[in-house]
Amino acid sequence: MTIAPEAASPAPSTLRLTALHAKYGLIETFRVPIAVIGTVVFPALALLFFVVPQRSVAENPLYATQAVISLCVFAVMTNALFSFGLTISENREKPWDPYLRTLPAPGIARVLAQILSTGTLGLVAILPVVLVGGVFTAAHATPARILAGILALAVAAVPFMLMGTAIGYALPFKAAIAVIQIVMFALAFIGGLFLPPILFADWLNELSKFTPSRQAREFVIWAVEGGPVEWWVWVGILVWTVAMLAASLALYRRDEGKRYR
Repeated sequence: MTIAPEAASPAPSTLRLTALHAKYGLIETFRVPIAVIGTVVFPALALLFFVVPQRSVAENPLYATQAVISLCVFAVMTNALFSFGLTISENREKPWDPYLRTLPAPGIARVLAQILSTGTLGLVAILPVVLVGGVFTAAHATPARILAGILALAVAAVPFMLMGTAIGYALPFKAAIAVIQIVMFALAFIGGLFLPPILFADWLNELSKFTPSRQAREFVIWAVEGGPVEWWVWVGILVWTVAMLAASLALYRRDEGKRYR
């Protein structure tokens, strides 16, 4: 009498592995509430304390809408830099990350899971900003324009995700925290996310156009309000994406060469 061998269970799909990694990535993030609170609450508080009291801005539909958009870009930028930069730099210092690389799950599943979890937190981060803007200011947009703005935010977030990735592979955890904070606030101020570029000096306005934060701001404003978009906006997003992708890949290979020789 022969016993038939048990059929091997099918390997989980990349989609299922991506969802699993994203799920536990979010669980791990929410175990440190302050990391989520800072990302979600700070942009909405900035709108509430610095825009709403200025009635000349809050009661003007154009200015109020642009202020809400600027702080939505800030929320997405902050979430992308911290989620990628700190997560990668912290994982590099733990034995758990090398162990994960030995598992049969494809690397693309981990990458997509990080993007999915970061995108989810980014969406959560802009909701309080939109809520405060809708209740306390004259900001206004049609549902179709809001959807276009969310899609534009997703595109504009890519350079910041790659920038965070590069920082994560370039620096240890403690250094990455300081560098991300400096980069975040520098890009926010120079990019016109806290102060509208119309108030900039001419030289600062020209310098601002080279930053990914200013390009993201103008790109989302164009998606929400319509009208023409300057060439330097989409060219800048493309250039920053390619440059940060090249830097991320180079730093990843350097890190792999150091830890896996």
